[in-house]
Amino acid sequence: MIRWRLLVAEALVLLLVARLLVAGLRFGWWRSLLGPVAAAPATARASANDRQLARAVDRAALRLPGQSKCLPRAMTLRWMLARRDRPGQLVIAVLPGAVRGGLDNLHAWVESGGEILIGELDQPFRPLARFGH
Repeated sequence: MIRWRLLVAEALVLLLVARLLVAGLRFGWWRSLLGPVAAAPATARASANDRQLARAVDRAALRLPGQSKCLPRAMTLRWMLARRDRPGQLVIAVLPGAVRGGLDNLHAWVESGGEILIGELDQPFRPLARFGH
């Protein structure tokens, strides 16, 4: 129980940092904090602990006022995985031209070994960039 609360507390702090970065600075200023650009999807499989980190990020997002969008959530999980030397890639994607038209043409998620840990949507997003290992 205490370990869970510590994970949620860590996620709260990192989520606040991510929200501030996304809202207050241009992408070029904090892009390097996402990790190296990856050429291909990660092949290492996600563990139960990785999924628990994703749940902690979701729980932290519920505790903060306002809405935590997909990018700050994905950034938070990516940082938490990296702190534990766990594989995971933050993916930034776009909807194909034929289905665009709303405000949410871009999306971000974190995946490991083909499994989406956070940010799964049932839409045909196409990856633009991958960050991490």
